[in-house]
Amino acid sequence: MLRTLPTLCFILITTTALRVSAQVYPYRDGTPGVTGYRSEVMAEVMIQESEFVRLAEAIPADKYTWRPSADVRTIAEVFLHASAANYNLYKLVGTPTPAGVDTKTLEQSTTDKAKIIATLKASYAHAKAAIRAMPDSDLEKTLDWNGGKITERGVLLYIVQHIAQHLGQQIAYARSIGVAPPWTTDPPRKN
Repeated sequence: MLRTLPTLCFILITTTALRVSAQVYPYRDGTPGVTGYRSEVMAEVMIQESEFVRLAEAIPADKYTWRPSADVRTIAEVFLHASAANYNLYKLVGTPTPAGVDTKTLEQSTTDKAKIIATLKASYAHAKAAIRAMPDSDLEKTLDWNGGKITERGVLLYIVQHIAQHLGQQIAYARSIGVAPPWTTDPPRKN
C-alpha cells in the first residue's frame, strides 16, 4: 500500500504535466518571427494545429475510415483535406507547395493514422513557414480571386476560416464516434 501511493502520485503528476504541455497559448506566449497581423494569423494557425493534431491522436486508428454518410469525407480524408489546404493555399501568398506533395491526391492517399498525423504536422510546419516568409508589405497586394480581387491579408483570413470549418467538421465527427476533443478536459487557462 505504501508503495502504491507514490506510484499513483507520480502517474498523476506526469500525466498532468503532459496534458499541460500539450496546450498552446500563442496570444500569451507570442508568435516568434512575426508581428502585427501576421502574428494574429500565426496564433490562430498554431491553435488550429494543436487542436487538429491532438484530435487526430485521440481518434482510434480503426475509426479513420468512418464517415457519417456515404456522400461526405471520412475522418482520414478531412485531416488530409486540411493538410492539402495548408500546402495549396499558401502558394497564393508566395510559398509554393513543396516538391513531392500532390495536393490533388493527398486527400485519399492513406488511412494510416501515423502517416496522417505526420502529414498534418508537416503541413502546419509549411503553413507557419509561409506566414513567417511573407513580408508585411505584401499584405495589401491584390490578386485575382473568384472573378474579383482580394488582398494577401484577405487570403490569410480565408485560409484560417477555411481550416476552422474543417476543424469544426472533425470535432462533430469525433463526437459522433464518442471521442471528446482532448482540449475540453484541459485545466482552465491562466492569464
